Amino acid sequence: MHLRIRHATTYRYAEPVLFGPHRLMLRPRDSFDLRVIDTAIAISPQAGLRWMHDAYGNPVAMASFAGRSDTLEVVSELVVQRFGSALPRTQVEPGIESSEISYTPAERAVLRPYLDLATADPDGALDAWLQAFRARLNGGHLLRALAHEINAGLSYAVRFDEGTQHPLDTLRMGAGSCRDYAWLFIELARRLGFAARFVTGYIHERSPAGAGMTSVAGLTHAWADVFIPNDGWIEFDPTNDLVADRQLLRVAVARVPEDASPVSGSYIGPAGAFLGLSVGVEIAPVDRLG
Repeated sequence: MHLRIRHATTYRYAEPVLFGPHRLMLRPRDSFDLRVIDTAIAISPQAGLRWMHDAYGNPVAMASFAGRSDTLEVVSELVVQRFGSALPRTQVEPGIESSEISYTPAERAVLRPYLDLATADPDGALDAWLQAFRARLNGGHLLRALAHEINAGLSYAVRFDEGTQHPLDTLRMGAGSCRDYAWLFIELARRLGFAARFVTGYIHERSPAGAGMTSVAGLTHAWADVFIPNDGWIEFDPTNDLVADRQLLRVAVARVPEDASPVSGSYIGPAGAFLGLSVGVEIAPVDRLG
């Protein structure tokens, strides 16, 4: 499956402002399940680009600006080939007890940042939720069941403000965006003893059968990766109750959500100069390349 992705991010200001460095995470890494065929980034006003790999191995473009403008537009265009992911087994061996999840010493050394909790649970509400969840389990794959429980128990809410809710807030409100669902799932999975990381990218509905997905076709999206012994990193999307699905188009991974923002940066200007942000994503199949 070849797909063409156009992702436009536009910032508008009341008057020309000076832009600080911007960090762009818009190009995926090539892998066995996702191949990058072509990529281009266009920026207005003109910017110099310096490419690097961050601490997670994500390709990152650092943009530097010389002039002022009342508009900043970043347009990323990708052509990718998506292959099917390997679905995890029905059960997590040797069982579903967190105390029995076994990483090798070498794996645990590498996975430590993804095992450590990033949010506090001062009143034990997250642990209490997990205890009740596990009491309802009746066999099957623990992480599949966790993703389904979040999907069924929360209400999806579109949020245009930046940032990700604390998992406790998502549970208490019973609602959140895709990034909130993913972050809740990740911190719960870590409490179960799994290494988990935050993933940003896109979701694509490849056929009419996909109608009814919570995330409309071609939107930016967020989900989770969990490292499962003998299976490796497996994608779990609690927003849409998907596991290792070809509709998920990975771009960046990180330990915490703020490290995987597609576009981030600063500007220098008067208070209240920022007017708003708009994001547009178009994803279309490519029948023939060349």
